[in-house]
Amino acid sequence: MNRIKVINEPSELVPMLRAVDTRVKREVLKEVTLEWRTSKEIEEKYGPEGKEALKFFEKMKLVETKWQSSSGSHPEKAYHTYYTSFHINASWPVYEISDVLAAAMMPEDEFQDVEKKVLQQVGPDGRFAGDVAENLGITSTMLRSLVKRSVKLDYRGHRIERLKD
Repeated sequence: MNRIKVINEPSELVPMLRAVDTRVKREVLKEVTLEWRTSKEIEEKYGPEGKEALKFFEKMKLVETKWQSSSGSHPEKAYHTYYTSFHINASWPVYEISDVLAAAMMPEDEFQDVEKKVLQQVGPDGRFAGDVAENLGITSTMLRSLVKRSVKLDYRGHRIERLKD
């Protein structure tokens, strides 16, 4: 079945750009594009970074999962890419796309500092995104892009919440 991901909101570019920002992520993405792979198989081949890549892809909804058994062991979660292609419908104001690209290309240490601030703002129960953006002095586009990049945060309607493990 051909599934096409249509990107028509600027912050949706962030997961696409971050999905291929390291050699390991690119290789893991190629592996799960070709066939179903378990987390164990990926971790054996690529180490902990490979396992983190799968976690990122799952949060970004770039992979689908299923449970599969292998040689009499307990069932394991297996991963495969969800989409066969992407369609980008791009016509956005410069200020929006500049926020998106800045969030996607932000150095990891800088991103972690900002992510930590957002986590503090959100707290354990979540918080209205507009309040978080205002308190941090950033645009809603920048906040949405940062949350899309994070594997610890997610949007639930107009609220930002911590992801549960």
